[in-house]
Amino acid sequence: MFNILERIKETVIKLVKSRMFIASIVFCVMFAILVQRVFYLQIVRGESYLNDYKLQIQKTREVQGTRGRILDRNGTVLADNVLAYSVTIEDNGDYDTTKQKNKELNATVRRVIDIIEKNGDSIINSFGIVLNDSGEYEFSTEGTARLRFIADIFGYATIDKLSEKQKNYTAADIIHYLCTDETYGYGINEDDYEKSDILKLVNIRYAISLNKYRKYIATTIATNVSDTTVAEIMENQEELTGVSIEESSIRQYNNSKYFASIIGYTGQISQDEYNALSEEEQESYSLTDIVGKAGIEKAMDSTLQGEKGETKIYVNNVGKVIDSEKVTEAKAGNDVYLSIDADLQIAAYNILEEKLAAILLSKMVNRLDYDTSKVTDADSIVIPVGDVYNAFFKNEIIDTSQFTQSDAGTAEKEVLETYSRREEDAISSVLSEMQNANGTAYQDLSDRMKAYMDYVVDTLLTDDSGILVEDRIDTSDETYLAWKEEETIGVNEYLNYAISQNWIDTSKLTDYLEGDASYSSASEIYQAIVQYVGEVLGDDGDFEKIIYEYMIKSGDISGNQVCCILYEQNILKYDETQYNRLRSSGSTAAYNFIRSKIESLEITPGELGLEPCTGSIVITDPSNGQVLAMVSYPGYDNNRLANTMDSDYYAQLNSMTSSPLYNKATQERTAPGSTYKPLVSIAGLTEEVISTGTTISCTGIFDKISPIARCWIYPGSHGSLNVVSAIQHSCNDFFYEVGYRLGTTGGEYNDAYGIERLQKYAEEFGLGDTTGLEITESQPQISDSDVVRSSIGQGTNNYTTSGLARYISAVANEGTVYNLSLFDKTTDVNGNLVKDYEPSVRNEVEGIANSTWTAVHNGMRRMVTNTSTFNSLGDFELYGKTGTAQQSTTHPNHGLFVGFTSGQDTNVAFAIRIANGYNSTYPSEIGRDIIRYYYGLDEEDEIVTGHAASLGTVVSGD
Repeated sequence: MFNILERIKETVIKLVKSRMFIASIVFCVMFAILVQRVFYLQIVRGESYLNDYKLQIQKTREVQGTRGRILDRNGTVLADNVLAYSVTIEDNGDYDTTKQKNKELNATVRRVIDIIEKNGDSIINSFGIVLNDSGEYEFSTEGTARLRFIADIFGYATIDKLSEKQKNYTAADIIHYLCTDETYGYGINEDDYEKSDILKLVNIRYAISLNKYRKYIATTIATNVSDTTVAEIMENQEELTGVSIEESSIRQYNNSKYFASIIGYTGQISQDEYNALSEEEQESYSLTDIVGKAGIEKAMDSTLQGEKGETKIYVNNVGKVIDSEKVTEAKAGNDVYLSIDADLQIAAYNILEEKLAAILLSKMVNRLDYDTSKVTDADSIVIPVGDVYNAFFKNEIIDTSQFTQSDAGTAEKEVLETYSRREEDAISSVLSEMQNANGTAYQDLSDRMKAYMDYVVDTLLTDDSGILVEDRIDTSDETYLAWKEEETIGVNEYLNYAISQNWIDTSKLTDYLEGDASYSSASEIYQAIVQYVGEVLGDDGDFEKIIYEYMIKSGDISGNQVCCILYEQNILKYDETQYNRLRSSGSTAAYNFIRSKIESLEITPGELGLEPCTGSIVITDPSNGQVLAMVSYPGYDNNRLANTMDSDYYAQLNSMTSSPLYNKATQERTAPGSTYKPLVSIAGLTEEVISTGTTISCTGIFDKISPIARCWIYPGSHGSLNVVSAIQHSCNDFFYEVGYRLGTTGGEYNDAYGIERLQKYAEEFGLGDTTGLEITESQPQISDSDVVRSSIGQGTNNYTTSGLARYISAVANEGTVYNLSLFDKTTDVNGNLVKDYEPSVRNEVEGIANSTWTAVHNGMRRMVTNTSTFNSLGDFELYGKTGTAQQSTTHPNHGLFVGFTSGQDTNVAFAIRIANGYNSTYPSEIGRDIIRYYYGLDEEDEIVTGHAASLGTVVSGD
């Protein structure tokens, strides 16, 4: 027994002393620790780690600083930033193949789109392709902008790298390429979706692709979404790989339509804009930055931008950002204070709109058609109500695509039924005429068929498709002239002749020709053209508009139906009683209804786009060149273009005949008419071809030149006038004579000599260049021929309203020509002054005698005090000059008024233009009412009424 115990003891001692024992103990301890850790991780902290999973990647992300605000001179905020929620997606998945990537990413994007739209929100719509009224793809821009978009699609830095084939890609070609290309396509089966759904998918996928080399850079799918959308996205986030909700700062414009033409809007920087930056500037920008795209936003982008910060983010295995920390704080941009007085700007805009509505009403007649080509007096042009009805279709206010929807209204269904028949007839008539070798000469076609043929030849075959190559056409060719000017041949003869002269690009017809186009016969090429026209016209939105136009002219669509559709599409707030009255009444009811809606401004001149539908006003402080108001009518909602552009809205703005995106104050040019006469007076007096005591007799006819020129008063006359009374009565004969004398040297008349002398004064008053404004301006044009007619503001004179405002400001302050400015000051986010903008003088007009200034001012003062339009101003010191500029006999004349005040604490100068506004009385009334408002001469609600203004008696003389 003892031996056994000893042996055990020895064995234990040997075991304890052995290395194996020590290793076993260590192993047991480590195993226990491991078990405890696993228990802790899986049981104690299991749920927590399941939620966060594990940190996969750390990334530093740039954070753009809050954009500075834009305010008026009194601190009224015009552009601000608001906090909003955005839905974003990051392409951060791991895929084995491109096919797998497309399948998974498309499924995620479709799911997100469904959630967003189900809750009443909209996805971004910044893609360069939209659906037209016919439900077909079309580019949202044309020209260089379209080519730039195509270059971006193919990844080219410049347009010139595009092949001819790529340049000629249609919108449908681009969509097909992006859906199906094996390398760069998105794997979208076009047969599986409606075009609207394909466009949404491509829109988002393209936006994601712009960040394909920058993982963990989010692409915005939707901005300013509702709380409901936020909640549903968050609930399903585990299934939506890479999708997040982010707080974002979006640009918001207050009273947008009044200031959009000045402020512009923001958007993501384009490749062209980035390439245009200097290397130093590029260090501060990236291709995902939001920048100013137009107006002050663009001009002051570097001031408004602020400085970027950095945030470190941590992302889990499904792409969800699970943690972040700020590395560097972003700094807010500076605030920009404009010289604009917001209240004055809004009042001036409204006064202009109310006057335009009144002019429309005064010229509107209850007839469906009117031929302006037979008019001999531009003042007698009327506006048929048929043009008003048609404007709703032409400017896409009425959405014809809604006619085919299941919830279409009664009038919508009726119009669709009639249109379907007319469209079939129209296309059949066009093709029949094209196939007829002995077709009707153009001059013998009906107006409707002329419109169809013009569209087919000039738009469809030339501008849109390039089948008929404009650069190849010999415009002196007899057959061409027989078609274009003499109108003695038909379309069949003309196009067959174009084929024989190689004016046709057969490469554009390959889909309609069998085999190699270069071996096709002339008849085969012509049949291909006919086939192309027949195929395209049925889905062509612009051709649809022509059909609607002539349906209205012929009475196929009634005014009552058009008015009812305005209710059915909620363009006007629904009124059951009024709707039923329109359904049961005659055409007079529709005419009176439309008049009432224009009178109440529920339908505005800008929406209708008829002449007149536009206008501009520029008001300055003549003591420093600051702009107090700059109105371009009509305005637009720049909120819909900022942040992420609404491409459909942008396309609609571009298609509107009133051209809202075109700044009428700084870009539209017309002849100045008689507003030029103060300058000519200064030139004549200073060059001593007249004196203040000189009298010139007006007989109504000036016959020293050929062809003879007439005074506006002809067949009457003004008699003998000096320079003061000539300005007062705006006597053309007087200023013809001044121009003639300026052109007389050594007893002989020399037109070029006179033009040179007159140009010198136009240059001195700043009319030879842009005004210095910080936003885009058109270059002015000083007349370069016919000094006699140039002296009454005709010739080739062409100026912007801003240019006329600077000129008349210099007349007001007696010779100081300022560079106009829209800026007052900039401050930092805490209100500390960064920069105060001082007046900048372009030049001083030298050598003008005091007596000259006095004479010109007296003439402008007498023009006001002796015109009934201004009776309500009493003794208020307003100086003015009217102007009427002729465009053609088939369009109303342009009306202008310039002037300035004197003797006030703050004096103003201004220029006002109504394009195609018939005469100068109406802008004069606008100027009068602006003065009444600004100086508080009457109650505001008596001046700005919210309805069409009253019109005074048209005053003869200009």
